[in-house]
Amino acid sequence: MIQKDHIKYEREYQGKSLRMIAKETKHDFRTVKKYADLDDWNEPISKKRRGRPTVLDPVKSIIDHWLTGDLLIPRKQRHTAQRIYNRLKSEYPDLFHASVRTVRSYVAQKKKELYSAKEEGYLPLTHPRGEAQVDFGEALAYGKGKLIKIYFLNLSFPYSNASFTQLFKGQNQECLFTGLSTIFEHIGRIPTSLWFDNCSTIVSKIQKGGNRTLTDAFLRFALHYGFTYHFCNPGQGHEKGHVEGKVGYHRRNFLVPVPRFDSLEDYNRTLLPLFEDDRGRLHYRKHEVIDDLFQEELTVMRSLPPRPYIVKGLVKAKTDKVGKLRFEGNWYSVSPKQAHTEVWVEYNAFSVTILTLDYQTIITHPRLYGTNQESMIWAPYLETLAKRPGALKYTSFYQELPHPWQEYLDTLDRSEKKRVLEFLAQMVSQEGMEGATIGLLETLKGESHDIDSLTVTWRRLTDDSYESNERAFSGADLPPFSYHPDLSQYDCFLKGENPS
Repeated sequence: MIQKDHIKYEREYQGKSLRMIAKETKHDFRTVKKYADLDDWNEPISKKRRGRPTVLDPVKSIIDHWLTGDLLIPRKQRHTAQRIYNRLKSEYPDLFHASVRTVRSYVAQKKKELYSAKEEGYLPLTHPRGEAQVDFGEALAYGKGKLIKIYFLNLSFPYSNASFTQLFKGQNQECLFTGLSTIFEHIGRIPTSLWFDNCSTIVSKIQKGGNRTLTDAFLRFALHYGFTYHFCNPGQGHEKGHVEGKVGYHRRNFLVPVPRFDSLEDYNRTLLPLFEDDRGRLHYRKHEVIDDLFQEELTVMRSLPPRPYIVKGLVKAKTDKVGKLRFEGNWYSVSPKQAHTEVWVEYNAFSVTILTLDYQTIITHPRLYGTNQESMIWAPYLETLAKRPGALKYTSFYQELPHPWQEYLDTLDRSEKKRVLEFLAQMVSQEGMEGATIGLLETLKGESHDIDSLTVTWRRLTDDSYESNERAFSGADLPPFSYHPDLSQYDCFLKGENPS
């Protein structure tokens, strides 16, 4: 009150300006103005009652500190009420004596205070039958024994709570279109409307007023299947919250344990039937079987077009001096015959095919994701080198051969080298260079290392019926037999007689 009285006195009796008083007292200008102009100084009729102490009071400041710090942390790594409860029990056993229910109530209230200024309230949305939402998620998987990052496309139907997912090594346009068209073909119908993020694969620009410039490829895809499309407002992913929840559900229920596959296309085909079984559950709110609701949705969806959409891209490229080309930051082998040549690169979500300018297929590779990787198919190079074995050591291709093959080929003469290179081309076409190298190393363990030994070893390793068709003979296997030649017939020739 003394400070309030001083402000009033300086204003009324000293005639000082509000700004001068604020400067002298170091109070905010609005505070000074409030008390300088105040006419009613009656004490308020009721005072705010102080809250009763609670068992949570000793640790409220700790909880507040954790929750405030979470504002700087990604949403998925923020504290839940359960995590706060567990930490308090573990780290502050002397101060904390509340129940988990008390903690949850306080955390919910505190989070509402902290996030109310940052987030608008969400309105409960109604979802018509046949509408679907689309989003990608991330996970890990073993591809051919190697742990890699994968992206799984999720398509969910909020009305029925049905959903599907497909796995890819990227989340580009080809992966998006392939995943959607595969699911459309599987269910035999097309959603009436799809909700998307503003991903660059389909939205090239967001204009003022919310209008969007869409990529030509997406417009063509949407026209082919005839669905309408909607996009979330920037930064408002909750507008398709159903599919975001499904991302976590699919990861927990379909990608645990970590998936293993040799062919991602084959693995995706095995995934689709699993979602039919998953629809046997009850809807979390409607308490009806999800599959019954989904069958109801199918009746309002669009029919499939006569032909599926062919997902592919086509660009022109030029090979280098050894017949390789660079596409999306990665290297793909073509053929030494195609060195310094323009070719077409046809690509989809899983493969890259090299074509001649008149669209004849040269070679097909698995599509690489990432940068500075190389896909090498050796057969075309080996077939060419087999015709000129003497030049092998002086080619840049020779330096790329696995070291065991370099050493082995150096021991052979020209004719042997030619035969080995021809057979190596067959080995590579069957099992790849890695498998061919295993075959060579197995051969080198024996006493004989020639082409025939290599052939026998390779058949033994790759042909399951080879050993069963062989029979090892020993002296005991042969029947008793003796032969005594009669040379008297040759005496006639020596004497010039006719033996007849």
